[in-house]
Amino acid sequence: MTGNEHSAIETYECDVLVAGSGASGMSAAITARYRGLDVLIVEKEPRFGGTTARSGGWLWIPGTSLAKAYGIEETPEQARTYLRHEAGNNFDGARIDAFLSAGPEAVDFFTTRTALRFDMPLVFPDYHAEAPGGAQGGRSMVTRPFDGRELGEQIRTLGMPLPELTVFGMMLGSGKEIIHFMRVTKSLTSAVYVAKRLSRHLMDVLHYGRGMTLTNGNALAGRLAKSALDLKIPMWLSSPVRELTVENGAVTGAIVSREGRKVRVRARQGVVLACGGFPHDVERRKKMFPHAPTGNEHFSPGPIGNTGDGLRLAESAGGHVEDRLPNAAAWVPVSLTTRKDGSKGVMPHFIDRAKPGVIAVMRDGRRFANEGNSYHDFVQAMVKAAKPGEEIAAYLVCDHKTLRKYGLGCVPPFPMPLGHHLSTGYLMRGDTLEALAAKAGIDATAFAETVRQFNTTAPLGHDAAFGKGSKAYNRYQGDALHGPNPCVAPIENGPFYAIKMVIGDLGTYAGIITDENARALDAEGRVIPGLYAAGNDMASIMGGNYPGAGITLGPALTFGYIAGRHLADSAAKRNAA
Repeated sequence: MTGNEHSAIETYECDVLVAGSGASGMSAAITARYRGLDVLIVEKEPRFGGTTARSGGWLWIPGTSLAKAYGIEETPEQARTYLRHEAGNNFDGARIDAFLSAGPEAVDFFTTRTALRFDMPLVFPDYHAEAPGGAQGGRSMVTRPFDGRELGEQIRTLGMPLPELTVFGMMLGSGKEIIHFMRVTKSLTSAVYVAKRLSRHLMDVLHYGRGMTLTNGNALAGRLAKSALDLKIPMWLSSPVRELTVENGAVTGAIVSREGRKVRVRARQGVVLACGGFPHDVERRKKMFPHAPTGNEHFSPGPIGNTGDGLRLAESAGGHVEDRLPNAAAWVPVSLTTRKDGSKGVMPHFIDRAKPGVIAVMRDGRRFANEGNSYHDFVQAMVKAAKPGEEIAAYLVCDHKTLRKYGLGCVPPFPMPLGHHLSTGYLMRGDTLEALAAKAGIDATAFAETVRQFNTTAPLGHDAAFGKGSKAYNRYQGDALHGPNPCVAPIENGPFYAIKMVIGDLGTYAGIITDENARALDAEGRVIPGLYAAGNDMASIMGGNYPGAGITLGPALTFGYIAGRHLADSAAKRNAA
């Protein structure tokens, strides 16, 4: 862009421009602002929070003061051993060391200087806790619930949670709260708790148009936004970055569309790209997702605005996108539902697969994996089991007793009705296994034999084929009150039910290659001055694997903090010079 073209554009000056308002972007902005820099956040969507606002709000960061308060002491080397095992040939020692060093520091900064607060369950195992360096707890923490009223008018522009993960639009928080809802018809204490929670939610909806008890990712986005508000960081919504401005090889700002006009933002210290990766970029999916040869065989619950803007912007300035990872995204099995208003929904399957009395089969009627394993591992097993040229889909199966006790996918447990999900075809039902197979398009003979074989040892709590319930993570997601195995029960009395699952993601891994300070690198590994990336725009440090709950948000918060810190330190050095 020439100087004459620029002269006709409105100009805005700041030290740091952050593109994106999820956890990584707000982390970078808050850190830089706290250290004295003038920061601007721009967000493409009309609501802030990005993928973070829809997420579970869990962060995986080893060695924090929260863990130490529980008496969980570990050296960085233990976590490093685990991450080396998980990343394999894609282990990036420099960035891993930066993460393990800065992660606990970032948590201390945010919990003592901002509105951010976390709770850590004493036991939440790594997804591969049995691997070298794996841990039974002390690494995964969840954002503490937050009163949305503290955001004032800004609450109206906070991204909404996925409807499929709410009850009457209400976000549920801790495991204890979920247990109260599951036991509402069996416990007076739970019934009273649920009645109070629903009443409070209804009053909030009538008064504010939404629930005010923010939990999970909504709480994380809300707490970060409150921290940004307290620091008076401006946030422009519906303001996408159209292009980066580059002078003498250094990124100096960007052209932003705002309220129908172009604004040239001059960023004296640099630009942080935190645009949420590329889950809805069909062309890049086509290139990087083997299961989506046209780019359309993939269904992401992430915000539709996450179309790879950050990656394209970085490439335009000489940045390079990682293309060597064995998995280009964090996979999750999802089911496609029709909401009551007729819109389509994407439901991630996190916990239901691990419950006793639930198995998964392919179209050939056979099981193919330990259903209690992590969603990322489960999808890889789906891909491996699929026949060439066949749609990659699996069917989650259970009997009536199990369905009404635990629910399945979008289908809630008793006493909530099933009618809507049956009428849309989301939930398939058959009085016999053969009838269910016919409805779902599953090989009936093989399916009946699969269930028969599973049932021979299921009453004993044993899964002879795949060892469901044999791993710490399986058992954590199962039913602790069910024995002898919290993940295994027979599938016995009809009617029987099935839900079809296909492949989705929780965020993309194949992002911009960066160094340990979150600075973008070119194809030769040289730093691009003034350009940083964090969150799902940054190439994942996990090497294409999924080690534990919160391995996207933990690094997002940490590398946002690292970027903000580095920008402030660089500014201080320039001023001193």
